Amino acid sequence: MNPLESAPRGGQKSTSQRGRRGGVSESEQQRASRVEPSKVAEESDVALIARAKTEPEAFGLLYERYVARIYRYLYYRTGNRQDAEDLTARTFYRALKSLPRYQERGLPFAAWLYRIAHNAVANWLRDRSRRPVAALEAAGGIASREREPHEEIERWEQQERLLRVVRLLPPERQELLIFKFVEGMSNAEIGALMGRTEGAVKSLYHRTLVALREELLSETGRAEEDE
Repeated sequence: MNPLESAPRGGQKSTSQRGRRGGVSESEQQRASRVEPSKVAEESDVALIARAKTEPEAFGLLYERYVARIYRYLYYRTGNRQDAEDLTARTFYRALKSLPRYQERGLPFAAWLYRIAHNAVANWLRDRSRRPVAALEAAGGIASREREPHEEIERWEQQERLLRVVRLLPPERQELLIFKFVEGMSNAEIGALMGRTEGAVKSLYHRTLVALREELLSETGRAEEDE
């Protein structure tokens, strides 16, 4: 079972809200949306970043390109929609402010955004001094019509348990699982984001799965003792 699945699309609910919080105005979003999708897809991050330093519309295109990925990352780190939306907005606001100082150093632009998001969620966790608890929506949301109620409850309990254990892992290992299972990235792509070799990512992934399995077994034992 994939412990990280079906994040809600809360981060993309309101265009005006995104523009206000993320530093891209609604009018700029509307102008950007008139650019042909094929042209946006063809324009590289490097070209968009260069334009974005003088053209706000170009930053809007970068925002649209990466907002879903950053939101999903923050959702699985925080465990609820509202905090993920707020931190996504904060991430892109900080990215916009820091963009004039951004320098391309051979790493993907996404790595820079993820680093800003990582710092934002680290501050969020320190402010609350607690581990987030997965909301009901994190475990699949509204019950599926194809499942019986008791099956849906059992599925939710399993996912809630997995999410709770995942969030006990060190931040670096949480990020690895998000990149692997949520974003579907290869080890090479994850290595580029995390500043590791492909071999180091494979090793960390193996150790992470072992730690996750041991924690799940330990939690199962504790649950049986309590019964």
